[in-house]
Amino acid sequence: MKKIRVIVVDDSALVRSLLAEIINRQPDMECIGTANDPLVAREMIREKNPDVITLDVEMPRMDGIDFLGRLMRLRPMPVVMISTLTERGAEVTLRALELGATDFVAKPRIGVASGLNDLATQIVEKIRIAASAQIRRAPAPAAARTGDAPAAAPAIPSGTLLGRVSTEKLIFIGASTGGTEAIRHILTQLPADCPGIAITQHMPPGFTTSFAARLDTLCRITVKEAVHGERILPGHAYIAPGGRQFSVGRSGANYVAVVEEGEPVNRHRPSVEVLFRSAAHVAGRNAVGVMLTGMGADGARAMREMKDAGSYNYVQDEASCIVFGMPREAIAHGAADEVLPLDQIAPALMARLHAPDRVHHRI
Repeated sequence: MKKIRVIVVDDSALVRSLLAEIINRQPDMECIGTANDPLVAREMIREKNPDVITLDVEMPRMDGIDFLGRLMRLRPMPVVMISTLTERGAEVTLRALELGATDFVAKPRIGVASGLNDLATQIVEKIRIAASAQIRRAPAPAAARTGDAPAAAPAIPSGTLLGRVSTEKLIFIGASTGGTEAIRHILTQLPADCPGIAITQHMPPGFTTSFAARLDTLCRITVKEAVHGERILPGHAYIAPGGRQFSVGRSGANYVAVVEEGEPVNRHRPSVEVLFRSAAHVAGRNAVGVMLTGMGADGARAMREMKDAGSYNYVQDEASCIVFGMPREAIAHGAADEVLPLDQIAPALMARLHAPDRVHHRI
């Protein structure tokens, strides 16, 4: 069996040792080197050609975000961010994902040894996912400073409006690994008068507030973290809070957000399955479903329930996914009406909502 070859980059000798030990305990992976700063890591990557690197943010000589930006432009490869900064500075995490990091793990601020061992399963799972991810070369930006907002390049003219679209219509989006950028790509193309949007992105507590706020600065629609009981309004997108289950309910003639503790579903909280099942039960034929990049099968069965209830569903194609797991499962369950590259999903949504009663060929 070919092992996943990993290089650990962290300025803490203790963390390097612990991560190497966690990795080497796995039968399918090995730590082939550790580096205490990006300049050492750069030479090690050239020499050893790893499958995945884990990367800290705060390091001497060059911080991890600067290094990541250069790495993804010059030698794109799977990167899992493992840093305390990813927990207390969600903006840094989102910047890392924008630059091309596959995923992140927030290491504990105190009790590092016990904390990392508690996170061992999550760490190695994300390394495995990263090893199979499709990595693309990042474009060279005019400015690559930490905190810079990415330039949105809508495929739809900024003045485009949908006009009179039924307020009964709702868009439901589910995503996991690679989904933060896929969601950004879609939402930045949508007009200010689009139907209400409910989104579940697999993300832990402490990150979804910043994710929603960042999207809100980039989009023509209003983007916010969902709050229990609030009305789902047109021109708004609602992000499932990390660590909570999010679904959509009814209060009279209105759609409302339902946010509750709930149990994990498919090991996830928030779970796409929970959101999509509510779409089938509450919105039916007024729902439009979108399944984006992600590992696993969360949401696939419920998306089929949506289709059986009359929704029209778009699924991201393999070539444009970072990880094709969730879209593949949705297709396998017969939930997809159209399978499209990421670039085509927002225009397809617009076209369908402009002519909501148009008959489409179902696959």
